Amino acid sequence: MNWDQIQGNWKQLTGQVKEKWGKLTDDDLTMIAGKRDQLAGILQERYGYAKEHVEKALDEFTNGLKP
Repeated sequence: MNWDQIQGNWKQLTGQVKEKWGKLTDDDLTMIAGKRDQLAGILQERYGYAKEHVEKALDEFTNGLKP
């Protein structure tokens, strides 16, 4: 699944995102609205991840989703 598909199905995928990254709030998920760069920024903020770590984690998450 590519990021355009994720953005288009964001409301359906928020449960999986929240399951993987439990520190994200419902408000965070609403604000992100499927935008990869915003999700990356919030993950860096909440978890203290380096940018490279966030990008790898997002790629792994994306690859694990079924189209």
